[in-house]
Amino acid sequence: MVAVPQDKYYVVEHFGKFQEVLGPGLSCVGLDLCGCCFQFRSISSRVEQNMCIVETKTKDNVFVTVHVAIQQSVVPERVHDAIYKLSCVDAQIDSYVADVVRSHVPKMMLDDAFENKDAISDAVMQQLAVHMKDYGFVIHKALVTELTPSKEVASAMNEITRQSRLRDAEIMRAEAEKIKVVKAAEASAESARLQGEGIANQRSAIVDGLRSSITAGTDETLTSDKISELLLMTQYFETMRDIGANSKATAIFIPQSPGQGIADIAGQLRGGILQAAAVQQTM
Repeated sequence: MVAVPQDKYYVVEHFGKFQEVLGPGLSCVGLDLCGCCFQFRSISSRVEQNMCIVETKTKDNVFVTVHVAIQQSVVPERVHDAIYKLSCVDAQIDSYVADVVRSHVPKMMLDDAFENKDAISDAVMQQLAVHMKDYGFVIHKALVTELTPSKEVASAMNEITRQSRLRDAEIMRAEAEKIKVVKAAEASAESARLQGEGIANQRSAIVDGLRSSITAGTDETLTSDKISELLLMTQYFETMRDIGANSKATAIFIPQSPGQGIADIAGQLRGGILQAAAVQQTM
């Protein structure tokens, strides 16, 4: 009598020759004489996992280590083949996996190998399912669990990623500075435009006011030269007022006599401006 565990299959040998396969439970195999007549071999009925580690290189000559997990189990109807046809199941599976991995990965770039791990798994699965069936095993799943390049290559890849992110950050920072400069220039241009419009409106109002106040009740009309002289004098006295209001102001006065007329002061202003322009051109 022999009791077979729930997760085992027993093969009965009678004087070294295969006789039958016993499933889980209590079975009667016959009379034995001191263990000389019957011998037993066992194999697990569970799904077992075999971890295969294959070292190969990619199309861009980067050496990688591929970890492939193979999940297989014995076909109940072919326990005899599973026990007697293979001396080492793990070694046979390792050979098939290494053959498939080393025929697929060298055709891929490193990035493609990371992205197409499922394609490698499918190729291993198809290859093993066909060949291991003849030995009484069914392959449930083949999984590429890890694909690891050398430490130097991993460090180089991390450095490439870091430099790329730093470059993107610098580009974004430069774009932000560009936007700030452009916006500041636009604001300055808009401010200058509005200031110019304000000054033009102010001068227009001053001219209209002067024309109305001077020619009121008369038929006299002011020429453009007279109006320009009035504007120059108005700006001149406003400048004098602003300088006098600021105790820390530093100014250069154009020589002029109190007895001089408006036209002479205007001429002096024009002359001073022309002289300053001539000095700048000769420097």
